[in-house]
Formats: sequence, structure tokens, C-alpha cells
Amino acid sequence: MTKFTNEQKLEAITRYQYGSESTNEIAKSMATSASVIRNWIKQFEYHGLAAFEKSYTSHTAQFKMDVLNYMNENGVSPNEAAVIFNISSPGLIRKWRIQLASVGVDAFVPKIKGRPSMKKETNKQSIQAPVEGSNEALQARIKQLEMENEYFKKVECLSSSKGKITKEDKVKVIYELRHKYSVKALVEFAGIKRSTYYDSVKKMNRPDPDAELKVEIQAIYNEHEGRYGYRRIRDELANRGKKVNHKKVQRIMKALGLKCLVRMKKYKSYKGTVGKIAPNILDRNFKADAPNEKWVTDITEFKLFGEKLYLSPVLDLFNGEIITYTIGSRPTYSLVSEMIAKALERLPEEHKLLMHSDQGWHYQMKKYRHALESRGVVQSMSRKGNCYDNSVMENFFGIMKSEFLYLKEFQSVEHFKLELENYINYYNTKRMKAKLKMSPVQYRTRFIQAA
Repeated sequence: MTKFTNEQKLEAITRYQYGSESTNEIAKSMATSASVIRNWIKQFEYHGLAAFEKSYTSHTAQFKMDVLNYMNENGVSPNEAAVIFNISSPGLIRKWRIQLASVGVDAFVPKIKGRPSMKKETNKQSIQAPVEGSNEALQARIKQLEMENEYFKKVECLSSSKGKITKEDKVKVIYELRHKYSVKALVEFAGIKRSTYYDSVKKMNRPDPDAELKVEIQAIYNEHEGRYGYRRIRDELANRGKKVNHKKVQRIMKALGLKCLVRMKKYKSYKGTVGKIAPNILDRNFKADAPNEKWVTDITEFKLFGEKLYLSPVLDLFNGEIITYTIGSRPTYSLVSEMIAKALERLPEEHKLLMHSDQGWHYQMKKYRHALESRGVVQSMSRKGNCYDNSVMENFFGIMKSEFLYLKEFQSVEHFKLELENYINYYNTKRMKAKLKMSPVQYRTRFIQAA
């Protein structure tokens, strides 16, 4: 079996944590198994650099029993136990288990080296517990009560804000009281194992290697008011010169309690055939090679201050940019007619634009169809009752409601309209689209400059 140096192990861990390679890919390049790589990663997470330092300490019988008891109680494998207790080889633990099963605890008692002594052994008096009612017993009892009282006071201070006592709280208190009272007595009173306590202390004293990254992830999340998920934050970190695996970003966000909000349903404007239905020319081909090739539109509803508001935007499929929008208190035709008039003002004279919508009654109207025809715009409609045919527009509504409507507090309808204008400006100019790795306006500007 190939032996690897500490430098090689650390290099493999770094490649996994900060690169995009899987454990299988790293193992293949190093001519070893993926389980070995995973074991190194876990050892480093638990013990840091100390995990790879050679240890010449012989394990006591009590330590061996603690390891085996921990495995039985928690259903842990020898590989996992070797990581947790920083044991050089899982095979050693398997050997202890076989010895215990075949011989018993006596198998762990070290044998006396050298020739046996010819001298008669004198019977040593065993240390006996103090007699009940004696001065020594009273002193021991007072010491025990003092420890319990001080333990409860410290635990109560730590757990008062959370309403419950956690294992971490117990470990912190024992660590504070370790110089005043016996660790053995403290862990026994707290109801945790000594191995658990020492393992937690190692983690507690080890500096967090991801401390700076956590701060930056939190800052990005706060900057975008909770609108970014782990993939977008990963991309933003890459834009800032920090390449981090998306799995690691997801793991850190989960530890920090950061997540995006859920999405809601949209307003339905279908009322049957009241005009002319256009064919589904778009046919879910949402890719556009240049600006103003394919636009999509729809209407969504808001409920604020006991009133309903209706938003009618136009989105360019080339970069996801909102071209324009109108908002009103009723979903009348004027809402759509004003929207299409404002959008067509931005359309160049020479174009090959396809305008797609659902079969809402507004888009079947003769006035709407004539407005498109007068500028040479080809009309397209989704199939009846098929929301996936206009899924890009519906996706925008879901994002906008999650990131804006349910995240903000508004003082009035006018305040809502003002904040909506700010959000759409943010969406177009600053918010990164995961597919583009930049904002819609930045992507359009780069395309025009390169043309």
C-alpha cells in the first residue's frame, strides 16, 4: 500500500475543498481509493494538522473501552471512530473489537515486561471511600454540592437565550470548571462521555479555517437581502477572485441558517377565446442570440393594504432584462396597451422581434394584435392551460415576489410602487443571473461592445 506524506494529504484536501474535483477524481489521480481521501478530509475537519502528526502514545485499556463503547452506542464504524479519536488506523480498532469478543477486558491489560520478581508482594491497602458520617465524607459531599451549584449557574447563563441546554453548553461549562473540579466528576454529572468532551474541546480550541469565508458569504447574502442561493453566492465569490466549491458554500450557508424564500402562484388572465389565438411559434425555445429577438410578457397580481395591484412587464429572452412595465389597480386592457406602447418605443426600426404571451384575453384583442403588426412584430401564444410555454416570465414573477414582495415592508401603495421601481432597476443592473454570471444590463453591454 502506498504511503503518502502529510504534504500530499493536505494537497488532496485543498483540491477537494477549494477546487471542483470530487473525491473519486482526486483518488484516481493519486492511485488510491476514494474512501482514503474521504478519511483524510474527515480527519482534517476534526483535528486539523494534528490529525497527520505521528503519535507514539500507547492506548490505555480505558481508552480502548471508551472507543468501543462509543461505537456501540452511536452506531459508528471503525473508520469513523478512527477519525473522531484520531487513531492512526481503523484496523487497530477492529483488532480491539476482536480481542474484546474473544478474551474480554483482560485483553487490554498490559503485560508486565521482564522476569517476574522473586520477592513476595505485600498486600497494599486499597483506597477506600470515606466512612459515611465522617468528616471526610462531609467534606466530599460539600465539594460535590459546590460543584453542582456552580455547574447549574453557568449552564443557566449559557442556555437562557436558547431555552434549552445543549451538549456544547455542557462542554463549555466543564472546560471553565476543569481546574477547580475533577473532569471525571463533571462529565459524569453532566451526563456526557469523557471522549465526547475531549473531542468537543479539540474542535472548540481549533481556529475555524472558514472564518473569513463565512463572513464574506454572510455579507453577500445581506447585501442582496437574502435573494441569493448557494450557487449565485458561489458565482459572486468567483467574480471576487475566490473559487469555492458550490458544495462547500451550501454547507456553510446551512450552518449559518441562510436560505432563499419560497415562490408563490401568479395571476390567471385566461377567459376563453374572446379574439384571435396566435400559434405557439416560440415553442419553448427560450434562447435568443441578440437583444430584441424574443420578448415575453404576462400579468401578475399583488394584494396590499386591502387592494389589488396588477403588474404587466416585458422581458427580453436574450439576457432576462425587464424592458418596461406598467402597474395598475385593475387588469384592464389599458394596462397592456400602455405596456406595449412603452416597449415598442425602445424597439429599433430594423428588427426581427417575436412577442410571446399566454392566451390571456388582453393579448387576443384586435388593438393589441394591430399594435404588433404595425411595427412588424410576430405574435406568439402559449398553448391553452400550459404554463411551461411561458415559464421564463413566470420564473421572473416567482423571483420578484420572493426577493421583493415578501421581503419588504411597505407604508402605502405609493411606497410599494417606488420600491418596485428600485427593485427592477436592481434586477436589471446589479443582480447576477446565474446563467450569465453577471447582471442583464452588464451582459447586454458586453455583447454590444463585442459586436
